[in-house]
Amino acid sequence: MKDESQSRRNFLKKGAAAAVGLMVLPQIIPASALGKNGFIAPSDRIEMGLIGSGGMGKANLRHFLANKSVQVVSVCDVDQKQINSSLKMIKDAYGKQEARSYGDYREMLAKEKLDSAILALPDHWHSIIAVSAANQGIHIYGEKPLARTIKESRAIVNAVKKNNITWQTGSWQRSVNHFHRGCELVRNGAIGKVERVEVGLPNGRPSIGTPPIQEVPDGVNWDMWLGPAPKVPYRGVMHFNWRWIMDYSGGQLTDWAGHHVDIAHWGLGYDDKAPIEIQGKGVYPIQGIYDVPVEYDFTCLYDTGVSLRVANSGAYSGRSGKGTDIENRRTGMGTVWYGEKGWIHVSRAGIWASDAKLLETEITNPIYKSTDHWNNFIDCIKSGKETITPAHIAHNSISVALLGEIAMLTNEKLKWDAKNEQFTNSDRANNMLSRPFRAPWSLPNSL
Repeated sequence: MKDESQSRRNFLKKGAAAAVGLMVLPQIIPASALGKNGFIAPSDRIEMGLIGSGGMGKANLRHFLANKSVQVVSVCDVDQKQINSSLKMIKDAYGKQEARSYGDYREMLAKEKLDSAILALPDHWHSIIAVSAANQGIHIYGEKPLARTIKESRAIVNAVKKNNITWQTGSWQRSVNHFHRGCELVRNGAIGKVERVEVGLPNGRPSIGTPPIQEVPDGVNWDMWLGPAPKVPYRGVMHFNWRWIMDYSGGQLTDWAGHHVDIAHWGLGYDDKAPIEIQGKGVYPIQGIYDVPVEYDFTCLYDTGVSLRVANSGAYSGRSGKGTDIENRRTGMGTVWYGEKGWIHVSRAGIWASDAKLLETEITNPIYKSTDHWNNFIDCIKSGKETITPAHIAHNSISVALLGEIAMLTNEKLKWDAKNEQFTNSDRANNMLSRPFRAPWSLPNSL
């Protein structure tokens, strides 16, 4: 069994030509490569584990259960109820229960011979588990944001590169047609030279008080959920409201930057370009355990002269005044590129332009196209090609939010050296590029 598993993993790492044939020319797949009912033979399936089986974990699981090239073999979570519901999904999909369950990712990684893993965890856990899995040669579909700090995010990029694994970030907007179209239009000069960009993210969570200390529910390992974060009593925040606590997340800013800042960079062609200067202001709660910004607004300057403003959607109210319906749609969420010839705006609601004719611009330089984010990950494991949202791109996207967070916390105009990933004018800001981990947790070696 071990030899068969290792052989399969070596096959997937090499991106063999036969695997490419399975994707591109299904009509010539030899019968010997297929199992019953046309399924991929078990020896060629991608064995996958799920680590973090909450809302996004199950959403991603649902997509991969529908892919006949994938066999989900194990589930890991600190909450037994979440494990049970995920196991039921797997049983319902396969008709029988073949997946194993774990309460500790370390045991799962030690016992399972996984080809791939879904990571859907609170942000403070991303780096440790991602680097651990990458160091075992496991291909990863990891939720955004890439990590809680810039140094943790960089560690993931290093581990992915060192171990030559396939990484897909859950920034699925890149696989949606109108987001792709908007970026392609901007890249093809529809609005001429871009001068500035505005990104609107959700308004910050208002103060909701401090919930009382509670008994840890049966089947929940609260200490494991906390992991590298400070030890605190259980207050029922583990399934949703953790996002409003800075020990675990940066709030709506870091949650959504992996979507709309990512799209802003894609349209600019800045997938590997970072800002050189950042400044802004945030409004933070003055009491209670919920301490992420309820308002945020910062601007990044790039060496091209382009400025990128990132703010909660409410900060843009009145941007279009009492304009037309099309102008008013530009307020709030999404990404707006402003150029010499006009503007283009994309959000989850659609795509608009200052002149509808801009949306008909001929595309002479097409960009990477994916129509299914999850299948793109599987296809790239087989082919060895880079996914549409690899780790280095996710790092660059979330770095904008993390740099903005630091600028707001320090209330300083910061100068950023992207090559060395250091601020050149603030020791205080440099101290915020990482965070201490609670013993015994530490970041595995990624170099």
